[in-house]
Amino acid sequence: MTTIQSVIIAIVEGITEFLPISSTGHMIIAQKLLGVESSDFVNLFTVNIQFGAILSVVVLYWKKFMEPVNPEPVIGSWLVRISHRFDFYLKLLVAFLPAAVFGLALNEYINTLLESVVVVSISLVLGGIILLFVDNWFKKPADSQEVTYARALKIGFFQVISMIPGVSRAAATIIGGLSQKLTRKNAAEFSFFLAVPTMLAASVLEMYKTYHAITAGNIKMLLLGNVVAFFVALLAIKGFISFLSKHGFKIFGYYRIVVGLVILILLALGVDLNMVG
Repeated sequence: MTTIQSVIIAIVEGITEFLPISSTGHMIIAQKLLGVESSDFVNLFTVNIQFGAILSVVVLYWKKFMEPVNPEPVIGSWLVRISHRFDFYLKLLVAFLPAAVFGLALNEYINTLLESVVVVSISLVLGGIILLFVDNWFKKPADSQEVTYARALKIGFFQVISMIPGVSRAAATIIGGLSQKLTRKNAAEFSFFLAVPTMLAASVLEMYKTYHAITAGNIKMLLLGNVVAFFVALLAIKGFISFLSKHGFKIFGYYRIVVGLVILILLALGVDLNMVG
């Protein structure tokens, strides 16, 4: 993988990580179109630069991460007091647990799916169809917009679905939030927050498995990819929240369907997606 290829893939990651169109799916497609052959380092790169993208969430919502303390006085056991003090982080942990359990159990199977452009394309189409109707399914948000532990856990199980390449972690968790009667904005923001522990864990796990593929030159490429993904994601998040609040999901649904169908048609026609190299 060349420097230019790594920058292009990082730009794709930064744009798509927080949109409901599947960052993993788009990176797989970009990798194929650029003629980047799969390897331990390439697999590490595509996972690791997602960490750069999620750092943008911490920067944009730093108050949420740096000031999670519940200001209300709490009387009770030490466990209750700790729970209230770190309420925000504990809810993220609860939401993260389903993906952690299923991710470890199905890790090898998931890695085999990551090689399949067909799986990505079908997931894009099916997910796109769902997004066309999401706005009609969840029209009335609840009066209470607090993400309770029960809501967090249910959203976490939605995140498990996104382990299928092309499904989109953002789409799955935002829909999970909407199913719990959160507003579009609140569902999207919790999806962003949940990305932090999820992608951090995925990045650390992938680095542990493929540390042997890291060289001095590769470290520079990883750093560059993370920096590019970070700055591109900063812009993408701001634009997405504003657009989603006003217009909903349909445009993303149509986009997913078109991209997925185009790729399936090309594959059916025998077109080699490895256009370079």
